[in-house]
Amino acid sequence: MPLTRKRVLVTGGAGFLGSHLCERLLREGDDVLCVDNYFTGRKDNIAHLMGNPHFEAMRHDITFPLYVEVDEIYNLACPASPVHYQFDPVQTTKTSVIGAINVLGLAKRVNAKVLQASTSEVYGDPTVHPQTEDYRGNVNPLGPRACYDEGKRCAETLFFDYRRQHGVKIKVARIFNTYGPRMHPNDGRVVSNFIVQALRGQDITVYGDGSQTRAFCYVDDLIDGLVRLMASPPEFTGPVNIGNPHEIPVRELAERVVRLTGSKAKLVDKPLPQDDPLQRCPDITLAREVLGWEPTVALEDGLERTTEYFRQLVSDSAERAAKRAPRRG
Repeated sequence: MPLTRKRVLVTGGAGFLGSHLCERLLREGDDVLCVDNYFTGRKDNIAHLMGNPHFEAMRHDITFPLYVEVDEIYNLACPASPVHYQFDPVQTTKTSVIGAINVLGLAKRVNAKVLQASTSEVYGDPTVHPQTEDYRGNVNPLGPRACYDEGKRCAETLFFDYRRQHGVKIKVARIFNTYGPRMHPNDGRVVSNFIVQALRGQDITVYGDGSQTRAFCYVDDLIDGLVRLMASPPEFTGPVNIGNPHEIPVRELAERVVRLTGSKAKLVDKPLPQDDPLQRCPDITLAREVLGWEPTVALEDGLERTTEYFRQLVSDSAERAAKRAPRRG
C-alpha cells in the first residue's frame, strides 16, 4: 500500500465507464471520490464499493461548481448514447461545456491533473478511415447528434485553452465504442440492444442494411488506456484515440450475438438514424507508441462476459415483474 494515497475525483463515476474506473483506481491504492447526478449513472453500479473506506460517493451535477481537494480528475460526466443525450440536448451541451469549465476551474485552483473523456464522435461521419488524431472531423453542427458531438469538441477546445492560458495539466482521450458489464440496458447502443433483445427472444433491430462498421473495445482495456494516459509524461496531452482497431459490420455483430445467446430471434432492418456514421475505427498508433497500450480482450470473450451480465439483469427483472404481478384465484 502507498504511504500517501492520491486523491482522485471521477465525475460520472456511477456510470458504465466511471464505475469500472473507480474500481481500478481503488485497486491501485487511491482515495476515490465518485461524483454523479444519476441521470444515466446507477447506484447499483457502485453499491459493491460503498463499504470501501477509501471510496466516497457524492450526488452532484457538474454544471454547478464543485469545491473539493484532489490530486487528479477524470471527467467522464455526460450521457454518451444517442437515446440519453438526445433526451435533453440542451442539458447535454451544458454538461459538456459548463461541466468542462467547472472541472478545469477546479483543476486550476488545486493544481490537479485533469483528464477529459472525449469521444470518437468528434470525428462525425468521417471521410478519413481509420481516424487519426490529426483528422478534424466531418460533423453536422445542426443535427440531432450535435449536442453531444459539438459539446465534446468545445470541451476539447476549453481543455487546450486552459493549458495554454493557465498552465493546467491536461490529458484528452478520444474514446471509441466500448462495451462490457454495467452498460445501461436501455442505452440504445448496438451491443446492449442486441444482447437484451436476443435474451428476451425479441426481434433484433439492425439499422440500415447492417453493413456500417464499428470497432468494439472491451471496458477493461479502455480503462487501462485511460489510467496509462493519466500517468503519461506531462508534455503528452493527447488527444489520443483509445479503442479497438478491428472493425466488424453491425449485421455480423448481431449474428454473433444470436449464436452466443442461442436465441431464435430474427434480424429486422430499420432506417438508419440521421447522421449515424457509416464507418468508425480508430488508428491507435499514438496510443501504442506513447502509452504502450493496445486492447487485449478478444470480441468473443468480451461478448461472453457482457452476455452473462445481461442474462442476470434480464433474469432479475423478470423475477421482480413476477412478484409484482397480481395473483388470481
